[in-house]
Amino acid sequence: MAVDYTVIVVYLAGMLAMGWWGMRRAKSKSDFLVAGRRLGPAMYSGTMAAIVLGGASTIGGVGLGYQYGFSGAWMVFTIGLGLLALSVFFSARIARLKVYTVSEMLDLRYGGRAGVISGVVMWAYTLMLAVTSTIAYATIFDVLFDMNRTLAIVLGGSIVVAYSTLGGMWSITLTDMVQFVVKTIGVLLLLLPIAVVKAGGFSEMKAKLPTEYFDPLGIGGETIFTYVLIYTFGMLIGQDIWQRVFTARSDTTAKWGGTVAGTYCLVYAVAGAVIGTAAKVMYPTLPSADTAFATIVKDELPVGVRGLVLAAALAAVMSTSSGALIACATVANNDIWSKLRGAVKRDGEERDEVKGNRAFILIMGIAVICTAIALNNVVEALTVAYNLLVAGLLVPILGGLLWKRGTAQGALAAVVVGGGAVIGLMATYGILANEPIYYGLLSSLAVYVIVSLATPATDAAVLAAWRERLAGRPAEPLSEPVPAHP
Repeated sequence: MAVDYTVIVVYLAGMLAMGWWGMRRAKSKSDFLVAGRRLGPAMYSGTMAAIVLGGASTIGGVGLGYQYGFSGAWMVFTIGLGLLALSVFFSARIARLKVYTVSEMLDLRYGGRAGVISGVVMWAYTLMLAVTSTIAYATIFDVLFDMNRTLAIVLGGSIVVAYSTLGGMWSITLTDMVQFVVKTIGVLLLLLPIAVVKAGGFSEMKAKLPTEYFDPLGIGGETIFTYVLIYTFGMLIGQDIWQRVFTARSDTTAKWGGTVAGTYCLVYAVAGAVIGTAAKVMYPTLPSADTAFATIVKDELPVGVRGLVLAAALAAVMSTSSGALIACATVANNDIWSKLRGAVKRDGEERDEVKGNRAFILIMGIAVICTAIALNNVVEALTVAYNLLVAGLLVPILGGLLWKRGTAQGALAAVVVGGGAVIGLMATYGILANEPIYYGLLSSLAVYVIVSLATPATDAAVLAAWRERLAGRPAEPLSEPVPAHP
């Protein structure tokens, strides 16, 4: 294992070095939070693919393949579909807004009344997303070093917190590009063909497994529909995803670079399911499907290759973890803390915004590590995050982009009712049940439409300012919400 250890240590040291290098480029709030809005197509595509394909997509995707066969690809496949939809239909408009958070977009569209409440919902989502990625370190470091779970979470989480705190989005972008390359080589070019060959090829896999393992819809129509609601729609509105859209240097880069990343996700989804299916042939009685990835890597790969593939798994986890962490800190500082303390820039007052955002990343990083140690079930934590996000924010965000009659009162009602309903329904039906997201989303939509129609239309000046921003005319980021009629 000495060679494998060397590969991993070199990889982790490289991540920290890039964090230090990124710190030298993070001179302003724009540099720190959105990489100066200067990413070109190649770097944008790589970093976008890296953030959406995390530990759940890699370890969890292989686990679903082990459990359901080829149809286990649907979870990651719907993530790719969501990224494609975001890139083709919405990313250009989002990039032209020149904001930093989803809540800033809601403030601009509805007149400055949705920020704090929507910020709390988005903060909870990004926090849980970072937590689920951090929990995954335990699985990887257990395979590598037979390490205690808590120590593994602290080690992996500390490295991500360190390079994210140092350089912000510049550090995360640089590390994500490396992670994208490592992930492509480790999972697609090495683990996938080796797993298929070790399992005896597709003919042997078909001979040894039930036919439903090769049914594209074998996981069930209801499950696929739920994945679409949670993950496809979740990709459209998550702060972690939008913050990457904000890094694009043009709306064309956001559209076509995101389309390439979404297509890559579709390929990655199929690869994970095939690897999991091959693992089922080799290890038909594993105690847990989620151990399939680690087992096949540990037992079937040669020295050196094993280290690279485990580095790929670390890359998948770290890219999502760092992206969720900076999104969580950005929302906590800009959408919640600043508004609660009434922080308004005064003439002549200077604020070190890089320093403040860096402090929030450190604070949120410590909170993420502590929460990850306390929790154990990755799937449940991820489900809570996406249910809350989609039920609480999907309707007011898409409604604001697509329906001019939507009002601030309707948006706030949708956030409160949708978020509250999904929490209550998860308590009633269970976290993993499908009903909470169905009824939560329907209640959010109904309240949004009814309250919007029952309240005065959004002020014409607010809508005019909104249309100007969508057209990309004002170059300066939103600093204060546009006032609305009481």
